[in-house]
Amino acid sequence: MKGYNSRDVARLLGLTVAQVRGFARDGFLTPAPAAGRRRRGGLQFSFQDLVILRTAKALVAARIPTRRIRRALKKLRLELPRGRSLAELRITAEGDRIMVSDGETAWNPESDQTHLDFAVSDLATRAAPIARRTAQAARAAAGDLDADDWYELGLELEAVEPAEARDAYRRALELDAHHADAHVNLGRLLHEEGLVQEAERHYRLALREKPEHATAAFNLGIALEDLDRPGDAVEAYRAALALDPRLADAHYNVARLYEKGGKKAAALRHLSIYRRLTS
Repeated sequence: MKGYNSRDVARLLGLTVAQVRGFARDGFLTPAPAAGRRRRGGLQFSFQDLVILRTAKALVAARIPTRRIRRALKKLRLELPRGRSLAELRITAEGDRIMVSDGETAWNPESDQTHLDFAVSDLATRAAPIARRTAQAARAAAGDLDADDWYELGLELEAVEPAEARDAYRRALELDAHHADAHVNLGRLLHEEGLVQEAERHYRLALREKPEHATAAFNLGIALEDLDRPGDAVEAYRAALALDPRLADAHYNVARLYEKGGKKAAALRHLSIYRRLTS
């Protein structure tokens, strides 16, 4: 469910269609069937592809050697988060590193000098009209879409049209109430809207369907904190860490709650792990 054809991308980013197709051939973008041809409804590129292409344009303008651009963009593609919104990200140059930041943590997919600074939210604003058309087209063809199609559409829409993304996730769950990832993402969007109890319900449904879902357990911990249930939140964070010990933010949140509860030794242990993971 990719919502941008090559002409859309070229117009949004100030590239030529030939440049867009050239970057696609270079392997910078997420794989798509029938590369170079329009898919049904003119869908071809994802919003994640737009972020990568926006970065590529800046690297070319900065006269970075092609070999380094390829390496940077391939690493960037691997580092961009899936299953959560990209709109909160900012891509910058910090010293000699390309940095991707979500406001709390930062990571670098490349170590070559560049000049780059843009907020993904700006790109999302420009892409929103196309995303709305994509959502309308999907509703018109609803009978042809399955739960996974609606889930993928939700991923595409989160950064540009959160309300449409919520609708897509709800449609996915109407078709498959056992879709754990749709529960997690709908829960997060509801959480962001302040509907914390409803978000908690979706996180718990996700864990019922997929007990090994570390993100669901972590998000549940955040919801429980917001509901002023710190003890339950610690349990959720610990469950998340049992599934994925490298969840740095879970270590940090547990450390903070332990500190508030007077468990200083336990707090220091988790804070030390957090610093080691993020250094």
